[in-house]
Amino acid sequence: MARVLIVDDSPTETHKISNILDKHGHEVLTAESGEEGVATAKKSLPDVVLMDIVMPGINGFQATRQLSKNESTSHIPVIIVTTKDLESDRLWGMRQGAKGYLTKPVEDATLLKAITEVLA
Repeated sequence: MARVLIVDDSPTETHKISNILDKHGHEVLTAESGEEGVATAKKSLPDVVLMDIVMPGINGFQATRQLSKNESTSHIPVIIVTTKDLESDRLWGMRQGAKGYLTKPVEDATLLKAITEVLA
C-alpha cells in the first residue's frame, strides 16, 4: 500500500481522509500547512501527496509548485483535494505540477482511484 501525505489545515477533513486511507491499508502522514507539507515531503518522501489549496501561509498551489520544482520531491505525485471547483482553479493546479484534482467532499472510491492512477 502507499505512503500518503495529507496536507490540510482542517482537522475534520484530515480525519475523514485519514480514515478512508487507514481502512484500505495506506500509511498516513499529515501536515497542517503548505510549509509543513513541503518540509514533511522532503523529509519523508511519501508515495503521493494530497494537497488542500486554501491554507494559511503558502497555499496549496504554491506548495505544489515547490514540490514539483524540487529535485528531491519532483517525482512525488500531488493530488489537489479542495473545495475550489472552478475550472480555472483546476487548470492552475495542474500547471503548478499536480497530477490530479478532486473536489471535497470526496467519495472513498474516487479518492482511492485517483491515488491508484497516479501511482500506476
